[in-house]
Amino acid sequence: MINSIRSKQAILIGAVVLLIAFLFTRDIKGLVKPKEQTSSTPAGSQMAAQAPATAEINLEEVSTAAKNMIKAPLAAEITTLETAYKSASESDKAKEAKLLAKKWDDLEQSVPSALYLEIVANKEQTLNNWLAAGDTFMKAFDNTRDSLLQPALLQKANASYSSAMKIDSNSNDAKTGLGITIVNGMGAPMSGIAMLMDVVKKDPKNLKANMSLGTFAMKSGQFDKAIIRFKSIIAMKPSPDAYFYLGTSYENLGKNTEAIDAYEKSKKLAANATLSKFIDDKVIALKNKN
Repeated sequence: MINSIRSKQAILIGAVVLLIAFLFTRDIKGLVKPKEQTSSTPAGSQMAAQAPATAEINLEEVSTAAKNMIKAPLAAEITTLETAYKSASESDKAKEAKLLAKKWDDLEQSVPSALYLEIVANKEQTLNNWLAAGDTFMKAFDNTRDSLLQPALLQKANASYSSAMKIDSNSNDAKTGLGITIVNGMGAPMSGIAMLMDVVKKDPKNLKANMSLGTFAMKSGQFDKAIIRFKSIIAMKPSPDAYFYLGTSYENLGKNTEAIDAYEKSKKLAANATLSKFIDDKVIALKNKN
């Protein structure tokens, strides 16, 4: 029984890592060195639970590391923008920070982008600015494998969504983001789940909240509930990640025929060569079990 549970956990962790690597290929290049992923690697929520009281990320260090991993002309463009930001008057800081955030985002460098969006939000405290900062911190959190940086990113996302909630406590986007950070380690998980459930109750077609509830159901081993959630998501908007998670949930329940069908649909929608090879191998393995 214990071996069976461990086996399911290994399958689940492998699936989540695969999704991050192939469907959402937005790695923080140069900020951290890739680490080997194994079934014993702490989950994001476990690492996040160890977050320090204050999240501090050095912007200059982050920028330097990121610039070392991009082409020289692009790094020069960033340096020019940084110089303009540093020399700008206080009234123009937000404008220059927006340019840097956009440039870093274009280069798929979420950490420096999020830090500049945080600067913008602090200077121009609007709901959309705090949501943009929170979403980008969460994007960085999802992509980094650095166990020291990850909790700080999650804490900054939590703070950004909390600031958004202070501006509009009825914002489903703010409540969804805040709920996700809570479940991942910034508080009692069930309070985060309750927050997401409240969003879905008010807005049944909220894809982000539904997807989060589905993945959290998987992490807690509630694969039957996860299947219901992902099928409802697919009915609203089919996506490669929803089908992949659906396939993983079916696989963990031993429903290999259904898993194969979901994996094949994920492969078709993703149109990713590496993912296609992985799914082809997985389908062969599952068919051999039947």
